[in-house]
Amino acid sequence: MKIKHISAAILFTTAIGLSGCTKHFDELNTDPNRVETASPGTLLTPTIYGMSTYFTVRSNGFTWEIMQTGLSNPSAANGVHRYYFTETSGDGTWNTCYRYLRNVREMEAAAIASNSPVYAAVATTLKAYIVGILTDSFGDVPFSEALQAEEGVGQPKFDTQEQIYADMISALEEANALYTEDSNMDGADLLYNNKKDLWRKFNNSLLLRFYLRQSKRINAPEKIKAILDNPTEYPIFTSNDEGAFVEITGLAPYDYAWGRRQDYVNFTAMAEFFVKNLNELNDPRRPFIMTEASELVDGKLVKIGYKGIPAGHSGDLSAYKFNPSTPNGDLMFPESVGTPIKEILMPYSEVEFIKAEVYLELGMLEEAEAAYEAGVKASIEQYGAAVPADYFDNEAAKFDGTLERIMFQKYIGLFMVDYQQWFEYRRTGYPELPTTPYMFHNGVMPSRFMYKNEVRRFNPENYAKAVEQMGADDFHTKVWWEK
Repeated sequence: MKIKHISAAILFTTAIGLSGCTKHFDELNTDPNRVETASPGTLLTPTIYGMSTYFTVRSNGFTWEIMQTGLSNPSAANGVHRYYFTETSGDGTWNTCYRYLRNVREMEAAAIASNSPVYAAVATTLKAYIVGILTDSFGDVPFSEALQAEEGVGQPKFDTQEQIYADMISALEEANALYTEDSNMDGADLLYNNKKDLWRKFNNSLLLRFYLRQSKRINAPEKIKAILDNPTEYPIFTSNDEGAFVEITGLAPYDYAWGRRQDYVNFTAMAEFFVKNLNELNDPRRPFIMTEASELVDGKLVKIGYKGIPAGHSGDLSAYKFNPSTPNGDLMFPESVGTPIKEILMPYSEVEFIKAEVYLELGMLEEAEAAYEAGVKASIEQYGAAVPADYFDNEAAKFDGTLERIMFQKYIGLFMVDYQQWFEYRRTGYPELPTTPYMFHNGVMPSRFMYKNEVRRFNPENYAKAVEQMGADDFHTKVWWEK
């Protein structure tokens, strides 16, 4: 079949365009031995690995701190756990997302050139994953005119987040149909090993995320339930085996996200809020995530269970006479290099928590409870742990018919998943995080990153229009779906 373009919103750009070429330059510098169009499969694994690895590191360095999972230790001043942001806090996110969106654009062009519907669909799925992080981090961003510098668009407009969401949902819907076409994958696929049925489930699970993220703006439960009621047309994740987990061996070229084990383990403490709540749950995920704390007793270090230190502290921790729990290095950099670890694009548990929230909103309490428990079990089993038989007998774990209970377990389930804990907190206000007098902005959590300085300098007119659309360019300007 002939592939049509999935949507008008498949092209992206960074803020700075490329200059034109001199007359006849292309002809004089054409390499007759060079393949002009890449095979779409060759672009897949570099994009998956690059995105998963970058946002694994960012989850640790940013999301842990802002969502009180873990924090730098020692930390005398500033720090994200005190809500300290700068104008450049989002620069790496902006650069990384657009870098890999360029790969996606080339993948799509190659898929069209080679008449490969499945790679066109995969390109859309990856695009949605990346664009979701980008727009949820900044709000309105270049989208429909992006990455068109070669076509003469050096100063792209900023599309509204509302339009971006509409375009991407349309594209995901179209990709869902393309996955059913008679077309196979034959390149290196670090995520699903060329199983297009699993790519389709990832696509539709992302569709659930996109609908739910707009819960303040649209009737998300109705949209999502229509998908849940039609699993034949809309297959989604149904087990951890299908979740979007990227297996990394630590062996070149798929090195672990950290260069050394100590880079992940040292100078980090687990946060009191996170640890205290896991202790109340008597949660079996603790030993996989962190070490036990210790203290000196008669000159010897003695383990004292799992204990963290508070986020947003004064800088003086002299009152805490113990060594706090630290990250378990085996989770991200095992002692034996070559041992596979998992970086997460989207866990199966997230789908179950989405279902739980939707069923709760629709008053379907039995279904909500079943989905809630399935999400908790999926998250625990994701680590290779067993679910204790009496886990849900614990009052702290039992389904209680509240969104707060669902969102707390979803918060745990989104551990190490890029910025998703932050996004979901901004959407729902859960979990309720403690604040301290030492936090910036009077303890009000930032809602977004500021645009890059280069955007302001080299695309001033469209930047000004974006600021007018958004209302302001500061850390507390709420993006469209938050309002």
